[in-house]
Amino acid sequence: MDTRDADVLVVGAGPVGLTVASELARHGVSVRIIDKQATPLPFCRAIGVTPRSLEVLEDMGVARELIDGGIWLKGTRLETDGAPARDVLHDFSDLPYSSLGVPQYTTEAVLARHLATFGVDVERGVELVGLALQDDHVEIGLGTDGIETKHRFHYVVGCDGAHSLVRKALAINFEGSVMPLEFMLGDVRIDWSLPRGLAFRATQTAADAPPDFIVAIPLPGHGRYRVSTLAPASTATATATATATEQSGEWAHGIQADRPGPTLAELQAVADRLLETPAVLSDLRWSSRFRISMRLADAYGAGHAFIAGDACHIHPPTGGQGMNTGIQDAYNLAWKLALVVRGLAGPNILETYGAERRAVAADVVARTTEQSLNLGKSGAAPPNRLQDTQILVDYRDSALSLSKGSGPVPAGLRVPDVQGLRREGLNFPLRLFDILKGTSFVLLVAEGKDDAACEAAAAVLEARWPGLVRVVSIGDRADAQLERVEVILDAEGQFASVFGPSAGAAWLIRPDKYVGLDMEAWSLETVIAYLQDVVSCK
Repeated sequence: MDTRDADVLVVGAGPVGLTVASELARHGVSVRIIDKQATPLPFCRAIGVTPRSLEVLEDMGVARELIDGGIWLKGTRLETDGAPARDVLHDFSDLPYSSLGVPQYTTEAVLARHLATFGVDVERGVELVGLALQDDHVEIGLGTDGIETKHRFHYVVGCDGAHSLVRKALAINFEGSVMPLEFMLGDVRIDWSLPRGLAFRATQTAADAPPDFIVAIPLPGHGRYRVSTLAPASTATATATATATEQSGEWAHGIQADRPGPTLAELQAVADRLLETPAVLSDLRWSSRFRISMRLADAYGAGHAFIAGDACHIHPPTGGQGMNTGIQDAYNLAWKLALVVRGLAGPNILETYGAERRAVAADVVARTTEQSLNLGKSGAAPPNRLQDTQILVDYRDSALSLSKGSGPVPAGLRVPDVQGLRREGLNFPLRLFDILKGTSFVLLVAEGKDDAACEAAAAVLEARWPGLVRVVSIGDRADAQLERVEVILDAEGQFASVFGPSAGAAWLIRPDKYVGLDMEAWSLETVIAYLQDVVSCK
């Protein structure tokens, strides 16, 4: 008899864990989520939500609520070594979304409410105290108020942070280094003339020492900012602390909640020292000291257990990449795990989770470390305009990417959005993202095959894998009344402009909105072979 509590246990209810749990539930998998904290943490840790993460959150159905609770990040005003201030502004007008600023506690609240719509609530004050891998499940010990209970789950996903108990139980190496500096944070009000939505950074560089700096990131609310800077005498103190902790086999990362945070006077002193135009800091809501480590897990799972987010990768906060990389870990893993749990795919597909996402994290760790070390240096190369948006992340080297053509949107790329599409009976234009939204694969067919071929393909795919693949035909008409195929009019020619005008081409879009298969001349046999042999669908 199957005595599992649920299909999947998620450990950790930060943004990554909440995303995993929500996506598994949306894909039809039973899930439990626990967190050892009795209440959500009040700290404003992660703030930036990248354009790519907003696309993910749109598909999940929570982007609008998050946007309503945030502030658009328009760029940064820079002051370096006393030179005149200059504004570096974002221009993401060619993307569906710009960069958004949202305090992490707001992001968590939105995601927790979303998860509750699936009938799943976070079980707080519950701690993982034991994990043992078995051939086809995981044995788990959970502790509540000092009492341990035994459970079993088909799979476990550890989203339990830099010091992940799941990662440790799986004996996954987490090699790296500790930055020999200590920093301080504060959530304050600043009275100055900085335009709303603009961040601020003042830097004084030194030849043989870390730069003196202050960074202010705007928050929702009049005059609210999260400021960060070096802690006083951080070089000597933090170097000694880092050496001692490394020698003891421990290391520090993130907010040091067990230590008193900086005072308003300490933060004001840094602002007075560095700002060309004086500004008054007030209304300190909270403050903290924090440390930075750079580490990357050797593997993203073992057996029936996986890790995601900070449990896999930690690095400097430059560019706001940490939480966003974790959310996209979760989005990548959830649809694959759901296929396996539901018996629609074999376990081989789960190997692509680590293969795809670890390479992304390795790049993030290297890039943010380099950017942090070059903070304020005039010779530092400017980043690609889209580098920190995460729009450029691709899986072209993945085992799940198969190209059978040479068009402009090959397998492995994020699907670009297209506007100006029409569907009969809808008296308003659609975006391609509207059409792709959901948990299934989508076969996009550029008009060229006859209606009978599309209908037959949809019938065969539905009979073999119910609910797995939707078929969409896009071309120069929208009036065909087909039973199983969505017929879309490319009214403004944007689809043909972005994807290429080739009639008869097709793209099989993964549930995470990446191209899995592109075909110059599509055939049902090629689609079936991809799903069967590459995705390992049963």
